[in-house]
Amino acid sequence: MEDVRSGDPNALDVLVLGMHYPPEHTGNAPYTAGMVAALSAAGHRVRVVTGYPHYPQWAVHDGYTGLRRHETDRGARITRVRHPVPRSPSALRRVVMDATFTAHAAAIGRQGARRPDVVVAVSPVLLTVLAGLRWKKPGRTALGVVTQDLYSRAVTETGIASAGAGRAAARLEGWLLGQADGVAVVHEQFGDGIAALGVDRDRVTVIRNWAHVESGNGDRTATRRALGWRDDEVVVLHAGNMGLKQGLENVVDTARLADERQAPIRFVLLGDGNQRSALEERGAGVGRLQFRDPLPGDHFSDALAAADVLLVNEAPTVAEMSVPSKLTSYFTAGRPVVAASWERSAASAEIRRSGGGVRVDPGSPQDLLDAVGGLAGDPARIDALATAGRAYAEEHLGAAAAHRDYQRWVEGLAASRTAQGGTP
Repeated sequence: MEDVRSGDPNALDVLVLGMHYPPEHTGNAPYTAGMVAALSAAGHRVRVVTGYPHYPQWAVHDGYTGLRRHETDRGARITRVRHPVPRSPSALRRVVMDATFTAHAAAIGRQGARRPDVVVAVSPVLLTVLAGLRWKKPGRTALGVVTQDLYSRAVTETGIASAGAGRAAARLEGWLLGQADGVAVVHEQFGDGIAALGVDRDRVTVIRNWAHVESGNGDRTATRRALGWRDDEVVVLHAGNMGLKQGLENVVDTARLADERQAPIRFVLLGDGNQRSALEERGAGVGRLQFRDPLPGDHFSDALAAADVLLVNEAPTVAEMSVPSKLTSYFTAGRPVVAASWERSAASAEIRRSGGGVRVDPGSPQDLLDAVGGLAGDPARIDALATAGRAYAEEHLGAAAAHRDYQRWVEGLAASRTAQGGTP
């Protein structure tokens, strides 16, 4: 990016800071990339500082070596910085990884580019906001934060740290978000959580995640046959990360219960994550449990569409920390959703709002198996839930509206500089 403005005089220089970016295909990476693409398409000059791809496998992808890499993507310049990736991400190891990325990102200079008009820090990782603060300057550079998860709630609800550490994380999160000129959250319920941290609600904007996976269009019978799924069994598919917050021990135990009852139900865990090995060990010998490696592109969409039921499962300790991003893909797939999640969670709020699924309490194999069995015996209800979920995705989870909202949000942050510090 040269130190010369050209083209649209209203174009902004935008710096995006976030650890996760494609080729990571799950988590917040697709949404960060979508925001970047939208800003570039609007004519803004975008630079991204991100990490080395490693999620959800918790291992750096093959071919990514060295301390820094430079790429281009969707009209934006991408700088990747090295950071440790713990195979077993304990609280301390996560802090070391996050802090290393933040320090490396903050050390990136302008390299001939102008000072950014707007810096957008994407959380997680929360500490990335510290790197953003390096650039913030009243009247010149505004700072926005995109919050995909509530960091302090995650620390507490996943149990990776003590209650005292959770309180300290809440104080840190509140202070960091309070430094931002604006905070974008991905669900309405997050607004209350952000406000509870002491952040002015007027600075909070809701921009929902969108369905970034197309609906499957492959032959359903052929897909089931390729995946080893029989026509006479109900396939319950959980797709995505296998981590602590998913609490997938519940699914393993439900599959074992299905074995005991000889229920014609297969539970499939599709994806990867730091808990997969432990889950495979726990599920050894369970006949109605299947593990599948991540599937690329169209094959993933076809797998969702070929399943009978799509599953969201959250650990019993998890309630308010996040919105499972898989729900956008699930609703688009046009299959009924069962959510093992507490009533007050954002996942449950989405189930109610969409009408596309049913909810049971987390950590109860009996309840989960009964819910799946109830749907299996009611084809009319399956069709009704599937239709409602797909309609909800089409009306509320479109990428175009979210991309437009991000563009307006960033442009609004740039406009706010005048009020804060005079004419840029």
